[in-house]
Amino acid sequence: MFENMVGQPVTTRLQADIAHNVLAPAMLFSGPSASGKGTAALEMGRAFSCETENAPWNCRCRDCIHHRSLSHDDLIVMGPRPFSAEISAARAAFLRDTTAASSKILFTRAVRKLLLRFSPILWTDDPKITKLNSILEAVNEAMEELNLERTAEAGQEKITKLCDSIVKHTLKLEAEGITDTIPVSHIRSAAYWLRIAPSGKRKLLIIENADRMQDAARNSLLKILEEPPNVCAIILCSSKPETLLPTIISRLRPYVFARRGEAADAEVVRRVFKDSVSAIPAHSKTESGVTAYLDTFLPVPKNVLYPVAALFWASIAYGITMTLRKKGAADTELPAAVMALGRYCAPVSEAAGLGKACSSIKDLCAAVSDAASGFDSRGVFTMFLGMLCATLSEALAAIQTDPVCVAYRRILLKYAGNARTAVDVFNQSPPLALENFCVLLIHDMAALW
Repeated sequence: MFENMVGQPVTTRLQADIAHNVLAPAMLFSGPSASGKGTAALEMGRAFSCETENAPWNCRCRDCIHHRSLSHDDLIVMGPRPFSAEISAARAAFLRDTTAASSKILFTRAVRKLLLRFSPILWTDDPKITKLNSILEAVNEAMEELNLERTAEAGQEKITKLCDSIVKHTLKLEAEGITDTIPVSHIRSAAYWLRIAPSGKRKLLIIENADRMQDAARNSLLKILEEPPNVCAIILCSSKPETLLPTIISRLRPYVFARRGEAADAEVVRRVFKDSVSAIPAHSKTESGVTAYLDTFLPVPKNVLYPVAALFWASIAYGITMTLRKKGAADTELPAAVMALGRYCAPVSEAAGLGKACSSIKDLCAAVSDAASGFDSRGVFTMFLGMLCATLSEALAAIQTDPVCVAYRRILLKYAGNARTAVDVFNQSPPLALENFCVLLIHDMAALW
């Protein structure tokens, strides 16, 4: 049990609670991203169902086989999260050695983590699922063919082609089917499912990024937590547990996952993804090595988006400058924050071959969209918004106490949140949301003069 977990002492406490049969019916796994919360939660399902003592990872009982492939009837997983990087990293690990059973399981599990979000149990009477069924069928058919293939005999070219097809369809499925919040309909459907007798020993509901529930979903979940069925367990995972309702937290037993050290991150990359430490890029102190490694598999890597974020801010600074000049402002009267943005960001953008700045919002949005591959992959738009926050902080670091800088950050956070909601909740196209975002930023930031 938990043999696939690296550098997480909390699993010792979990094992002890399982062994002594003192687990709470509802638990909270909290900790930073890529700390293993989701992996540990999935292992709990296998531990509940295993027919042998201590639930070893290589157990061959029927329940363990289904849990390892994430296809057990007693498991439901919901909640928004990024999938494309992990799926692509698992694909790369599998293609490095298609004869290794562990690499094939890794790829299967990465894909299944996405497919579990589309369980018919959760999508009962939701018309949106009919639009996604063709993609789901394509992924399932390719996965079935891959699992039936004798990889040692099929040949690398055929296996690669199948994997590429799976990745292509999962990217589309993630982009079109995963929203940024947990809808109340999914919680209600899960509540009904939990009250049906399990096919095995115990049912498990896992809610990842539980802090992203809609208000109605929180209230519905609270009703389940007040009287959880006897033969089920509920695990909430969150990197921001402080944002959960106090009434929900009070009904959960907490298990805290620590951020791993560099050595443990390297061991995860080596053991899980069968890659070397040198494959982990340089990263900030606030980011884990595993996260930095997975980011290299994103459809649009962060190092590509960074100069685009610089172009964005250089162009916004230009837009503010032009607006203020029309109002009669002299160059000596321009806010220090605007000057700092231009001085910091324009050289970064120009060095990347993007030019110093775009003279119009239309040109800026076209340049950003082109560099981000049209934001075809879900998560890239959100990642770009996060990159804008980081770049703004870097550009204004020298004058961060200036009241205008504080106001700029507040304006950015407000409209970045609105843009994210427009794309993830209301399905607005990222280019249109970006255009509205730019207009509002320039208007409100210029209004501070």
